[in-house]
Amino acid sequence: MKQKVVLVTGASSGIGFEAARMLAERGHRVYAAARRVELMEPLRMFGVTPLKMDVTDDSSMSDGVKLLLQNEGRIDILVNNAGYGYFGAVECVDMAEARRQVEVNLFGLARLCQLVIPSMRSQRSGRIVNISSVAGRMAVGFGGWYNVTKYSVEAISDAMRMELKPFGIDVVLIEPGPIKTDWGLIAARHLRDSSCGTAYESEAAALADFMRWGYMSNWLSKPGVVAKAIRKASLSRCPRVRYVVGFGARSMLFFHSILPARCWDALMRASAKMRRSAK
Repeated sequence: MKQKVVLVTGASSGIGFEAARMLAERGHRVYAAARRVELMEPLRMFGVTPLKMDVTDDSSMSDGVKLLLQNEGRIDILVNNAGYGYFGAVECVDMAEARRQVEVNLFGLARLCQLVIPSMRSQRSGRIVNISSVAGRMAVGFGGWYNVTKYSVEAISDAMRMELKPFGIDVVLIEPGPIKTDWGLIAARHLRDSSCGTAYESEAAALADFMRWGYMSNWLSKPGVVAKAIRKASLSRCPRVRYVVGFGARSMLFFHSILPARCWDALMRASAKMRRSAK
């Protein structure tokens, strides 16, 4: 396979770190981008080039893409992995936090696409792999603002896929279920912070405990599962439109699709009651 030039965002840990490593091990020229460059130094042993980039800073993204194009002359694959979860009731999450989550998870992704598409279009080839979530196709209580960002990633990816196909550019979505990364611990902490002292505190605390328990248990899929899907989506000659990966992801989407909305809501409320009882 011809060597590809790859840019992976959110590569300082977890899914992004593993994806950058796996793509480099296949012999491709990989640039791993994140704010904390020091955390990506171990990737150098695999031939990965760490790149300081903040997806909330336009000049940081522009400078990073310019540097990559100067060094390599092309960008073949963009993996938009940067993102985080700020959980809490829609009523309680501070609007500044809501806007920041949209800025990171959606606008940063969209801006990077804008920056790399002209190069891909001129070479008549390219691939954009956007990391969404099962949360982009089914909403859960206390995940409303995160759901907003991932539903939006789904929509903008579908639109770009149709727009860019005539230019030889593929757009692919990765939809992980719960994965064993620090993401869950951070989301649980945000959930506690946003709900403390509110009418939602008890139920939110039970969900936060459940999220932490899930992280500590062995039933969650490891980041490598998603990284393998990213590698496949990036390098396959004819990629799927969507890759659903991780323990329970397909089951959740299946039941969400067949159950009437009120039944799904009742199921979510029942699971919340179970969590409170267990707590």
